[in-house]
Amino acid sequence: MSEQKTLSLSQQKKNIVERQQFLRFVLLPDTNLMVSLSEIAAVLKIPFGQIVAIPEMPSWVMGVYNWRGEIVWMIDLGQLLGFTPWYQQSGVASHHKAVVIHPSSQDRKNRTSGDLVGLVVSDVNDIELCNTNELHSPPASAVTPELAPFLRGYWIKNNGDIVVTIDGDAIFAAMPKE
Repeated sequence: MSEQKTLSLSQQKKNIVERQQFLRFVLLPDTNLMVSLSEIAAVLKIPFGQIVAIPEMPSWVMGVYNWRGEIVWMIDLGQLLGFTPWYQQSGVASHHKAVVIHPSSQDRKNRTSGDLVGLVVSDVNDIELCNTNELHSPPASAVTPELAPFLRGYWIKNNGDIVVTIDGDAIFAAMPKE
């Protein structure tokens, strides 16, 4: 009987370890995405005109933003992933919404300038607690070539909603090198 209790406690610990928090956000028209909370430095509202364009960058790099004295590269996540670019979306907002991420392997105290990337998104929704074993790999035919390198998997919520999980480190790897 105690063996059974020990096994269930062991299984409970395993389930706790596999659960991870993610921030869920939206790209228009209705694409739900999430990124691990451990990769997030901040969520910002940036007034239009505050992102400074940098010449000769890929079209998905919107420019840089000065956040608390740190340079944050701002990218149009929709365009990077092959969805509708931000500038083609209709909306009446007076600001950009951005999820600022840092490399997951990096210690926050040892960050250097340029180690932050702002993902410009349509809306920021909620924090989700997800068992990472429940992330599924999509069939190759369901993934666009633009999305594939950044895809960690997808998760089906209890209500049937599908949320695409992206890999922040893959976004850093795609950033132009100086």
